[in-house]
Amino acid sequence: MSSELNVPMGSPAPGVSERAPDTGGMDYRDWVRRSYLELVSSNHHSVQALSWRKLYLSRAKLKASSRTSALLSGFAMVAMVEAELQPQYNYPRALLIAFSVCTTVLVAVHLFALLISTCILPNVEAVSNIHNLNSVSESPHERMHHYIELAWGFSTALGILLFLAEVVLLCWIKFLPVDSAAVASAKPPTTAAPNSGWQAALASTIIMVPVGVIFLVFTVHFYRSLVRHKTERHHQEIEELHKIKVQLDGHDRDLQTV
Repeated sequence: MSSELNVPMGSPAPGVSERAPDTGGMDYRDWVRRSYLELVSSNHHSVQALSWRKLYLSRAKLKASSRTSALLSGFAMVAMVEAELQPQYNYPRALLIAFSVCTTVLVAVHLFALLISTCILPNVEAVSNIHNLNSVSESPHERMHHYIELAWGFSTALGILLFLAEVVLLCWIKFLPVDSAAVASAKPPTTAAPNSGWQAALASTIIMVPVGVIFLVFTVHFYRSLVRHKTERHHQEIEELHKIKVQLDGHDRDLQTV
C-alpha cells in the first residue's frame, strides 16, 4: 500500500477527477494518504492510552496492597503480642490452635503481598514518571500481571477476611476467662453477671458473622461488576477496531480504483 501512496503526481486516472470536491483543493491521492495516516495514528494513540491506563491501574493496585498489608499485618502482630493469656484458666485447645494458625496465616499472606508490591512497584514507578509515551513498553506490569493480581487479592479479599476471623478469636481469648472460678478466686470479687465474658465473646461473634457474609457478597459482586465492565470495554474496542478495518478496506479499494 505504501508504494501506491507514493505514486508520482501525474495525470489522474480515467473517470477520476483531479481534485476531490471536499478536500479543499488537495489532490485526491494526498487526501487518501492523509486520511490513512490519521486513522493509523489515532489507532496507535488509542493503544498507547490503553497501555498507560493499565500501567496506572497496576501502580494503584500495588500501592493499595502494600499499604493495606503493612497496616493489617502490624495490627495482627500487635494483637498476638498484647494478648494476655490467663495462666489460671484452662483455654480450649481448639481456640488456642485456631488463634495461632489464623495469626500466622494472616501475617504470612500480608507479608507475601507486601513482598510482591515492594519488588514490582519501584520498576512501575520508574517508568510512570518518564514523560514519554513510548516508554510504557519498558514497564513490567504486563508480564507481572498475575503477580499484581495475586498481591491485590491477598491484601484485600483473603487478608481482610482473615483479619475479621482474627478479631473474633481475639475476643474469645480476651473475654472467655473473665468468669472462670480460678481467676475469680485469685482476684477480688466483681459485680459482673455470671457468664458475662462468654456472652461478650458470643456477641462479638454474632456481630462479625453477618459482617463477614456482607464482605463476601460485596467482594463477589464487585469482582463480577469489574469483569463485566472489562468485557464491555473489550467489546467496544473490538467494534472500534472493526470500524477502522472497514474504513481502511474502503481506502484500499479507492486506491485500487485510482
